[in-house]
Amino acid sequence: MSGFELIQTSGAPIKAWTRGVPIEDRAMDQLRNVAGLPFIHSHVAVMPDVHWGSGATIGSVIATRGAIIPAAVGVDIGCGMMAARTSIRAEHLPDSLLALRSAIEAAVPHGRTDNGGLGDVGAWAGDPPASAAARWTQLEAGYAAVVDKHPKAAHARGLGHLGTLGTGNHFIELCLDETGNLWVMLHSGSRGVGNRFGSYFIERAKQEMRRWFINLPDQDLAYFAEGSEGFGDYFKAVSWAQRYARANREVMMEHVLGVLRGVFPDLAVTGEAVNCHHNYVAREKHFGKDVFVTRKGAVRAGEGELGIIPGSMGAKSFIVRGRGNPHSFSTCSHGAGRAMSRVEAKRRFTVEDHIRATHGVECRKDAEVIDETPMAYKDIDAVMAAQADLVDIVHTLRQVVCVKG
Repeated sequence: MSGFELIQTSGAPIKAWTRGVPIEDRAMDQLRNVAGLPFIHSHVAVMPDVHWGSGATIGSVIATRGAIIPAAVGVDIGCGMMAARTSIRAEHLPDSLLALRSAIEAAVPHGRTDNGGLGDVGAWAGDPPASAAARWTQLEAGYAAVVDKHPKAAHARGLGHLGTLGTGNHFIELCLDETGNLWVMLHSGSRGVGNRFGSYFIERAKQEMRRWFINLPDQDLAYFAEGSEGFGDYFKAVSWAQRYARANREVMMEHVLGVLRGVFPDLAVTGEAVNCHHNYVAREKHFGKDVFVTRKGAVRAGEGELGIIPGSMGAKSFIVRGRGNPHSFSTCSHGAGRAMSRVEAKRRFTVEDHIRATHGVECRKDAEVIDETPMAYKDIDAVMAAQADLVDIVHTLRQVVCVKG
């Protein structure tokens, strides 16, 4: 039996790896709207962490020929995960991990941003460290090439946000694997500068649709046709933001490892670091055609490729190896996936609920993070079972420290 359920639509079919996990009606409505577009290649693939998202369904894989939908990538361009296994063992850790969490919070700016203004507490307060400045030097020319032509896409804190975490579901964690090895795992993207790029080009695509009197079932499906000026400009911008997001994670990883070396001077990174996007677009070949693959909350899982599927705060996470399943466009889920909105989670759960759910994890346990509590997410075991033909589990991790913005 195939791992997916085949859903016929008036347009392209949908292949959904959703056995045993819920999918909300409004997410299915979004998917049907996408499947009805004339430039969809073969089918739309749906991962088990699927849920409704602004712009496009989170947990979807959209292969297109001749067009790209900016809102399907979204505004957190290049958002993704990085993980590294260290030589630290569980028995080396102190009984209380509060000092480690506090040191990581001090080393990596996190929290609210203010459009790059003076109230931007999630950015570097003073001069960014050398690690961030060096990478910005490599990125600056590409940034200038975009904003010189599109000044409204500029953001004041490109350098100031490089190496910073942000808010929401972004996190830094220390985890133990099944044999007691300590891992550093983190989740973030292209921060304010990528958000500005995404917002700007999403609106540009909508203007293009109005200009050519193209009516769509959802204005967030506005697209750039390949060969148009907007297409080339957007692809250049989104490619740059993806490089920025990768560099952002690398700088944060350096700083977290630096914190750990202050406690464990002999620390070494013993496993290959994994650094993978899950909000991005790439040129790939599938079913014999060169296409643009947009993964919205989904990770590339080509044969033998390593990826990261995190659970929620207090839930298991996984290092996986892709099986290269062609029906999923060589893709797997990017996490557990939300089971309810942030507003609903705050309405339904209390601080006491959150404390119980995160027992044994050194993390924030206050009202401001209830929207990220484990109960707001799908069962990660059910999600993994639904995609058993997409990935093999290499390591199972459990969080012991979690830093949230």
